[in-house]
Amino acid sequence: MSLADTLDRAAAGGRLSADEGLRLYRDAPLHDLGAAAHARRMALYPGDDVTYVVDTTINYTNVCNVHCTFCAFFRPEHHREGYTMSHDTVLERVRFAAEQGATQIMIQGGVNPALGIAWFEQLFRRVAAEYPNVDIHSLSVSEIAGLAAIEQTSVREVLLRLKAAGLKSLPGAGAEILVERVRKRISARKIVPEGWIGVMREAQQLGMPTTATMMFGSIETDAERIEHLRVIRDLQDETGGFTAFIPWYYVPYKTPLRGSEASGLEYLRVLAIARLFLDNVPHLQASWLTPGLKLGQLALFYGCDDMGGTIIEEQVVHDAGSTNEATRAQVEGIVRGAGFTPVLRDTYWNRRTDLALATA
Repeated sequence: MSLADTLDRAAAGGRLSADEGLRLYRDAPLHDLGAAAHARRMALYPGDDVTYVVDTTINYTNVCNVHCTFCAFFRPEHHREGYTMSHDTVLERVRFAAEQGATQIMIQGGVNPALGIAWFEQLFRRVAAEYPNVDIHSLSVSEIAGLAAIEQTSVREVLLRLKAAGLKSLPGAGAEILVERVRKRISARKIVPEGWIGVMREAQQLGMPTTATMMFGSIETDAERIEHLRVIRDLQDETGGFTAFIPWYYVPYKTPLRGSEASGLEYLRVLAIARLFLDNVPHLQASWLTPGLKLGQLALFYGCDDMGGTIIEEQVVHDAGSTNEATRAQVEGIVRGAGFTPVLRDTYWNRRTDLALATA
């Protein structure tokens, strides 16, 4: 089948094989690939609405025993630059975000062996009690698996206890590239790909929706990027629990791994193939934090229907060398500038008509 025919079939919702996905990713002209992805996005969500969420990421500790080479944020145990916030400090940051209109709170940090599950239960109960209008969309798969190891219990038990304390959903952080060769090279101590999938499966079976991510641009091949998409798609076939896919590229400048930054064109190509290949994942987010708002705006023509979050606070990507920031008004301006209408949502894609859009 010709590239054009394969693109037409994918734009109409036809399922791509891994070989077809790799061929399109490598060989299809960028604008043709983007046009097919945009056509698929418009078929899924006719009209000019583009959603976004007001959120924050509170990096409560940088102490971590995983030591990923692509991370400039973590500090080993007992390092003089290591920190762990008190519950009161975290709550103060939740308060600030809530006052800015945040509805999604991501509390995320390193895998700190000094923190047992009771620490998180107490924190989540306080957040839920003091700020009932925010959704606790928190902790990476690595943090969940780390708690299971610390407590010598199952992932399911950890999730059940945290859910009872107020955790509502899981972000997709910690996936990187779900291929064992890549994990061994960039994050040898991190949970194996099958383990990441297992945690997500458990959460989704417990009624906790999750997102899926991909960090590309470190040492993986094109074929391994497509394999990552296939793994996500297979679990989605099984559970239907992923709400969105969020690809973002590796920022190398202050990390032990080093390397080079992906190009904007590469970012757009990844978005487009993700929209076409992930035929069963509802939403594709323009993760503007690493490429910036202008490329995030262009992403709306390469398959994205969502601008992600305003990210009031974030430290991990910032420490790696990214300095992109945005206000609500800037996110909305970018959406309007592309010819779309910004629509405020919550973590679960419910429209928040009770919250006014920004005006400045």
